[in-house]
This record gives sequence, structure tokens and C-alpha cells, in this order.
Amino acid sequence: MSADEIRNSPVSNSAINRRAALKLGLAAAGAAAGGFVSVDADAQGRPTVNLQLGWLLSGNQLGEVVAKHKGFYEAEGINLAFQPGGPSIDGVAVVAAGRFEVGQVSSSPSLMLAASQDIPVRCFAVGAQQHPYCFFSLRRNPVREPRDLIGKKVGIQATGVILLRALLAKNNIPENQVQIVTIGAEMAPVMTGQVDVVTGWLTNTTALRVLGDQRVDLRLWDTGVRLYALPYYATVRTLQTRADALAKFVRATSKGWEYAHANRDEAVGYLIREFPNLNQADEREAADVMLQYAFNANTRTNGWGAMDPQIWREQIELYAQLGQFQRRTPALEEVMTMDILNQTGGGRARIG
Repeated sequence: MSADEIRNSPVSNSAINRRAALKLGLAAAGAAAGGFVSVDADAQGRPTVNLQLGWLLSGNQLGEVVAKHKGFYEAEGINLAFQPGGPSIDGVAVVAAGRFEVGQVSSSPSLMLAASQDIPVRCFAVGAQQHPYCFFSLRRNPVREPRDLIGKKVGIQATGVILLRALLAKNNIPENQVQIVTIGAEMAPVMTGQVDVVTGWLTNTTALRVLGDQRVDLRLWDTGVRLYALPYYATVRTLQTRADALAKFVRATSKGWEYAHANRDEAVGYLIREFPNLNQADEREAADVMLQYAFNANTRTNGWGAMDPQIWREQIELYAQLGQFQRRTPALEEVMTMDILNQTGGGRARIG
């Protein structure tokens, strides 16, 4: 899966099936029983923090790559190692088993669903302050607000249907007022008139080029469905026993994103050096958009990585309303923790 496909992928928030739940449950049980692996250290005694991703290596890690190349992790006394994900890798299961210290998923519902299955992972910071998932239409038949979706054909990936259902529920629109057409990640169906609306991430600037200046955006966030993107998570055990290492990771990563914000060409150069399969021109364009989501008014006040417990509560309540929790509705404290953010308050970039 390419970086562009990752950026354009819908939120992975379909309910965890029984097989996945069993796998995660066994992994969590192994961690709880003492299956936590030892921490690697380099010749200088710096421990390694492994970041397990939910995707292949991509521009989503712009700030981390900068922090690595600028020596910000070393300055904190740690190393960072990227652990790529992909279609055959269940990152949450890997982290839950204690294999790696930190994970990152595309969207916050994945962690709510894990908590509902008694998987002991918690979000401790977020990479994107608002989710960049969006409904795209054309000026000739625009969708500018939720009620404009009534009577429209919406082209959407199967795993993204729950997001459309969430939007409709939040705005009191009956589901039978919208026609769902399952498509892939491509934007072409809206150009050919097969559908009136397509969906994707605003950070996928390469895929969005086909829509040109006729594009009309309706962000999921602006419809009242407030999800976080790119949340960082760790197990309860790691949060309890390695909080200091997580705090160092957060401070260094914040500095990386801060430096990328101020030095974008240089930052993308580091990204291409780290991940040579990426296209420099595409990543430079995408960086400008991604940085708009890494920093906003909330980070100006509360620092990079900040999150709001109330937004998490809203998400949990909405997903419970939609029947997405097969076993039980998780409590807020089972999904997220403010401990690491509170510990690093003075060391996170305040830009917005």
C-alpha cells in the first residue's frame, strides 16, 4: 500500500471481528502475564523506543523523521525505531503483546473499539488535532453541509460507511435519504458522474488533484463528528513502568514537528532520505496540509499532541449510539490518558 493510499484510506473503525478480538485478547493476556520484552539499548546505553505504525512508512511520520535526523531523540537519551505496518500486520495486537512500546493508528475509533474488547491500550497524545476525513463533491452539484447529502449518491469505501452513518445520525438525517455506493480509494467516480460525492483524507493531495478547482469540501469534523487522527498509544503497563521514556518520546517528537513547521523543504528532504520510495514533490505538497492538522489553536494553547477528554467522550457516546461496541461501551479512562501530556506540558511546541 502506497503512502497516498494510506492518506486516502477511510477510518479503520468497523467493529473488531471475533477472530481479531481473540487475537488481541490473547496478546493482551500475554502482556499482562509478563510477556513484556526487554528494552534494547545502544552502545551509549540509550534505550530504543519502537514506534509501531498502522501503515507502511509514509509522510505521516514527517516530524518523527526530522526529530531523528536532528538528534532530538538522542538529546532526550533515547533512540527511535520505526516499525512499519501494512495489511498483514495488526499493530494494536503487536503493541498489546508488549512487542513494541508505542503505536500509532490512523483514527481514534480503533482505540475505542480495542478498549471495548478489554485490550489494555490507551491513547496518550494525538498527531492530528482534527480528523482530515472529508466528503468531496463538485461545484456543479455541491455538498456544502450535511443536509445537501439528501438524495445524493455517496461513493465510499466499505470501512468508511460507519463514518457516513455517524454524520447522518449526528445531523438527524434518515439513512434511507442517502444512496451508498461502495467504491475503492479513487476519486474518478465523482468526475464521471457515477456518484455525487467521494470520500478521503484532505492530506492526500496527490489523489485530490483529479478534482482540480471544481472541488467542494465537507469535512467530517465540521459536521459534528469530531474524531482524532493519528493517535499515539501504549499499553497500560508501559504507561505505568516507562512513563519517563514516553515523555521523552513526546518531547522529542514535538520538537521534530516544530522544526518541520518552520523548515518544510529541509524536513521533506529528511523524509525522502529516510523513506526513499516516497516522491519529494508530492510529499512537499502534502506536508503543508498535514502541518495544518498537527498544529491549530488548541496546540497554540496546550502544545503539540494535545487532546480534549470531552471530544473523546463525544466519540464514545456516538459510537455507542451506532451500536459499534459489540461487548460493552468502554469508559473514558480505558481509552485515553492525560498523564504523559501533563508530564510534558512545558516541553511541547505551542504553535497554531
